[in-house]
Amino acid sequence: MAAPGPEKIFPVSWEQFHRDARALAWRLTADAEAVGGFKAIVSVTRGGLVPAAIVARELDIRVIETVCVASYHDYDTQGAMTVLKEVAASVAALGGGQGRGVLIVDDLVDTGGTARCVRAMLPEAHFATVYAKPQGRPLVDTFVTEVSQDTWIYFPWDMGLAFQPPIREGAAG
Repeated sequence: MAAPGPEKIFPVSWEQFHRDARALAWRLTADAEAVGGFKAIVSVTRGGLVPAAIVARELDIRVIETVCVASYHDYDTQGAMTVLKEVAASVAALGGGQGRGVLIVDDLVDTGGTARCVRAMLPEAHFATVYAKPQGRPLVDTFVTEVSQDTWIYFPWDMGLAFQPPIREGAAG
């Protein structure tokens, strides 16, 4: 499936994504110390599942919860924000019900719609993403790589391996 008309594309391999998610965990170590350790991770599904697993392993966090928010309803068109599953009450109650000591993890913050929705649920949680675009960047506390707003990121779970014809045969580079 083609990207929805971005000027730039940024394909990310499994190896690169793993390195970037580990770099996110590394950056989060000081933040974890500042709050006395993260007591739980809330993964924003679906994109946050993979980085949440990697961060949980690296920081030895055993409680992993999900929040399910849909904004891309037909893959490439962002629509109305729909909360499909809220954070479990036991995790939402952490930090006095405000999320202090909770780490929210997602793959990307784009326009910030999903981030605003999840932040409203856990206003004092620490929000971390692997990638950030300028419109959503102010909503996250920690990220690894900033990409331009007009860049479409192809995550490894969105791609399959396929033969690429040589450039000399007229393939686009």
